[in-house]
Amino acid sequence: MRRGVFVGPCRLVRIVASAMMKSRRQRTAPKRSAAKGRLTPAARVIHQLREIERNGGDGEVRFGRSVTLHVSSLDKLFFPDDDITKGDVMRYYASVSPSLLPVIKERPLILKRYPDGINGSSFFQQNAGAHVPDAVRTAKVTTERGAPAERIVGGDLQTLIYIVQIGTIAVHTWQARLQTLEFADTTTIDLDPGDDVAFRDVVALARAIKVELDAFELSAGVKTSGASGIHIVLPLPSRTSFAYSADVAQALAERVARKHPKLATTERALQARPRGTIYVDAQQNSPGKSVVAAYSVRERNRATVSAPLDWVELRGSLRLDTFTLKSMPDRLDEVGDLWGAAMKRRNSKRALDRVLRIQNEER
Repeated sequence: MRRGVFVGPCRLVRIVASAMMKSRRQRTAPKRSAAKGRLTPAARVIHQLREIERNGGDGEVRFGRSVTLHVSSLDKLFFPDDDITKGDVMRYYASVSPSLLPVIKERPLILKRYPDGINGSSFFQQNAGAHVPDAVRTAKVTTERGAPAERIVGGDLQTLIYIVQIGTIAVHTWQARLQTLEFADTTTIDLDPGDDVAFRDVVALARAIKVELDAFELSAGVKTSGASGIHIVLPLPSRTSFAYSADVAQALAERVARKHPKLATTERALQARPRGTIYVDAQQNSPGKSVVAAYSVRERNRATVSAPLDWVELRGSLRLDTFTLKSMPDRLDEVGDLWGAAMKRRNSKRALDRVLRIQNEER
């Protein structure tokens, strides 16, 4: 129903009823460029993927002039209990790509592949492999062990679709970009609850960390992990060493664990953690370590997503399964790209130094 066009009550009822009866795949209409009324690049890919799945599941996707990618088995169930196919996962990533691609741009990717969906076997793949199509971006990097390796690199839609084609569900990235791999541009605190911890307690701990961040005049993005926890990510000043990045995250983790001992722990050994506590994990902040990207699907029932949040959404009623492959595109339309906005607010070296100074004084 276009703006400026009057629709009578009976006609409106028929439109609404028709819309409610559309299938899951029909509900996501291809988006068009507001300027020219044409399909956006992502929408063109979504349209092609839908047609390929309808016509047997194998075919060629065109991304632009002379750029193509073969896809296959789009009708394979990746999430059997939720009737979500490989094609659905591809279309999801295409739909959120305007927000996701800037997050993973120029970052080496680490893949965990599920060729037969989440109920099948899985394995990690770090190196790009010997048969990567020409359309897919790769680059030679130095790994955390000091060895050169060819890695798949995020940043364009065809590479994103390719990693799903080979069975990747979650998108994991380094916390550095190709041009400055020796420097961290973010530091991450992962709130990782034990099986005996309610998610509302994770939310309460995230709020407690926000109090600490505010006290130090620090800004951070917050998102669900998509699995069982919450990630808090601080954008760093340019040319921040990984050692410094790790020290900041660890200082904040120790500070909140000391203030909230019944809720938080920095004890890495699972058996040594106090019962009912949440592991405040600051250990992923070193070269070559990866974290799951904002907007990534996770290998969980309902195809939950690592969902960026506004801090005011951290309430006891928050639920992880609110944010799924099916709901996230509509949420993005509603709230916009919260992650992109949060990552633009880089913290000052002065504020970060204060965290380290005060933590050292209080140890």
